[in-house]
Amino acid sequence: MSAGSRHSGRLLDLDAVQAFVLVADLSSFTRAAEVQDTTQSAISLKIKRLEERLDRRLLERTPRHIQLLPEGVAFLSAARDLLSAHDRAVATDVREQRSLRLGIIDHTTADDLIPLLARVSSYDPTLRVELRIGASSQMIEAYDAGELDAAFARHDPARRDAQRLFVERCGWFAAPQWTRHLNEPLRVASLSAPCGVRANSLKALDEAGIKWTEVFVGGGIGTVGAAVMAGLAVAPMTRHGIPARAVEVGSRFGLPVLAPIEIAVYTRVRDASMKEAIRLFGAALSSAHAAF
Repeated sequence: MSAGSRHSGRLLDLDAVQAFVLVADLSSFTRAAEVQDTTQSAISLKIKRLEERLDRRLLERTPRHIQLLPEGVAFLSAARDLLSAHDRAVATDVREQRSLRLGIIDHTTADDLIPLLARVSSYDPTLRVELRIGASSQMIEAYDAGELDAAFARHDPARRDAQRLFVERCGWFAAPQWTRHLNEPLRVASLSAPCGVRANSLKALDEAGIKWTEVFVGGGIGTVGAAVMAGLAVAPMTRHGIPARAVEVGSRFGLPVLAPIEIAVYTRVRDASMKEAIRLFGAALSSAHAAF
């Protein structure tokens, strides 16, 4: 039997292929189900049927872990190419290219921004993504002004357009060699105002009766991280936004416990494809933070 006849009739379900790519990207059946607005059992069934079509196992699932098998690793690249080719085929007019305008607070980006954007692009390569990064209040203000299609910012339970995603834990972080001199005010590095983490942490220091001095103010989480690793000061940061070698020093130096912050997505988008891209970004962001 020829190779062509062996593979005849094996037409792949694109929805199942996309489900496989999502599970591979997010390492989670739950997150993949959220993105496709379906159930975990439906995702499992899609992948089972895909494996039957291909006559090979693609991944191994345990209660705590999802691992791509060698066949799954080999198929993943082809699956991405297939989805991209499909998207290009249905994009009939490049002049009607759509733009997705996203806003995200600085404390949640860290090193995961590249894979997050890659996942949105793999979902719809024709989509033009505009991304703003800044303080939560700024992102919500831009969203309310109609400048953003979706904002990932602090959760306001009073708003109907806010959907809670995950909780960011906060703490005091410094370089491993950093030492606090008890006879001097606490040296603090932080993001520039307006920043909710900064405001809450400085208020917590005042309420604890701890004297402090702000020795570095950064315009982005990366600059604050640089100041921390240079040994300039301690910084109030989310656990996901810290530099790779930073250590938490709050309990060691008697600093106040910082309250966590809840992150939500704000959106009124009705277009199904755009909603899917926003769900994908949010699910991937949640999945990244669940690892911390």
